[in-house]
Amino acid sequence: MSLPTPSDVHVNRPLTNISIATIQAAQNFIAARAFPIVPVQKQSDAYFTYDNAFWNSDEMKVRAPATESEGGGYSVDGTNTYFCPIYSIHKDIPDELRANADVPINLDREATEYVTLKALIKREVLFATNFMAGSVWTRDYDGVSASPTTNEVLQWNDASSTPIEDVWAAKEYILEATGFEPNKLILGYPVYRALINHPDIVDRVKYGQTPNKPAMVDVSELAQVFKVDEVLVSRGIKNTALEGAAAATHSFINGKKALLVYAPNSPGIMTPSGGYIFSWTGYLGAGPEGSRILRMRADLKHCDRVEIEIAFNMKKISADLGAFWDSVVA
Repeated sequence: MSLPTPSDVHVNRPLTNISIATIQAAQNFIAARAFPIVPVQKQSDAYFTYDNAFWNSDEMKVRAPATESEGGGYSVDGTNTYFCPIYSIHKDIPDELRANADVPINLDREATEYVTLKALIKREVLFATNFMAGSVWTRDYDGVSASPTTNEVLQWNDASSTPIEDVWAAKEYILEATGFEPNKLILGYPVYRALINHPDIVDRVKYGQTPNKPAMVDVSELAQVFKVDEVLVSRGIKNTALEGAAAATHSFINGKKALLVYAPNSPGIMTPSGGYIFSWTGYLGAGPEGSRILRMRADLKHCDRVEIEIAFNMKKISADLGAFWDSVVA
């Protein structure tokens, strides 16, 4: 079924200065900002990983006169590979629809926005599947409503919980295990809402606020409290109901979850990261994130087609560089 129908775009008295659409902003989606994007020329290839155990050990010894120095080395794993599948979706614009559309309807622009949003949702969903999930990272915690035990924390919406201590304990563990201090904290929106209203965090920042003004906590203040370079809040939502269903079923793509991770600002040789996003920029016409938008004529269907393609592969690089909390708010 092709939507919208002609009656959706032709009205008796169009208001040329008003057009209403509920379209999510690109800033709601954090997948492309969480980990460095690695531009690749080939759809699939291998990449090297280094075992940090060899790098962090202490073999240096005193060299006696006329003797050789102590030798050392490290291992390199070249068996890891990536493959960038091509995800695509299109929106057709029938000739009848175009001929019948009133101002301010701009069918080409709206089709482009439609397919672009679909690509953003797909990438965020795959980010959640690959990174914001249990059994992905070495440190894996579950939020509970009372009496946390091993690998559990009291849910952060509880005023008695200790999110500052929880995050800092995970930071210390990752630093001790890898030599790299996590620099990014990724939050689902419900977790963000709980943290900016948590009494411990409000208490930390209130003395730096303007006198006689309420203490306001946002991502910059959270970054200071947790001493990370960046706090990313995933605001993207997804309708899980079937197309055309009587009622939509919306939910956050990354809901009651949090991820603390180390990720460099840009990819590089011998540069560790919790994850990388390999984007096939060598695909004809693809941009820096591996995407391209095509406009073509579908003569047999008597319509114009706007299509988006995006080719990428999300890969966890080091499980030791991340800590994940699931159901960390009620």
